Amino acid sequence: MHLTTLLTVIEIAATIAFAMSGLVEATRRKMDIVGVFSVTFVSAFAGGTLRDVLLDRRPLFWVEHTEYIWLVAALVLSAPLLLRSREHHLTDKVMEVVDALGLGLFTISGASLALVAGMPLTVALLLGSITAVFGGVTRDVLCNEIPKVYHDHRPYTLCTLIGGALFIALDQLGVSPHLSTLIGICSISGLRLLALACKWRIPAWPRDTP
Repeated sequence: MHLTTLLTVIEIAATIAFAMSGLVEATRRKMDIVGVFSVTFVSAFAGGTLRDVLLDRRPLFWVEHTEYIWLVAALVLSAPLLLRSREHHLTDKVMEVVDALGLGLFTISGASLALVAGMPLTVALLLGSITAVFGGVTRDVLCNEIPKVYHDHRPYTLCTLIGGALFIALDQLGVSPHLSTLIGICSISGLRLLALACKWRIPAWPRDTP
């Protein structure tokens, strides 16, 4: 598979994953169809849009590929079928999984495109993390929440930095794009799910003093 095709596949998968996370959160809060579409749209496209703006890529990815918009619209319209039998505890688990998957996919998407654009390695690492985190942040803001990434003390951005650094290191060592991409995505998504399962926590900073 050509690198451009691989990046497109990753972008589509990441868009679907974050769209699903926004869809689940918006329907759980019992929004109307406009609210559900808005939250789903922003969750799916905010990270990639910020990535394209920072890399000065035009047109924006969802403007160039308008089928992404129709895909999000189809997800929203199918929400009653997709989610009607979900209990709240199961919905939470589903959201955690799709959010973790989107985290890995969008991190590697952002880092890959930054490397292709000739950005320094540090910039590529940070851009991958920003691309992945921004969609979830905007989703939580629209749902009137302090973004979870800032206050729940569970590794989130840290997972993107670790997995993104691993992906970039493999890329610099000449590992095939397909293998380095797979390892990067799996490491980020896996770390996030492992952190949730094991209840890992990042301590407050600065630490509370007696």
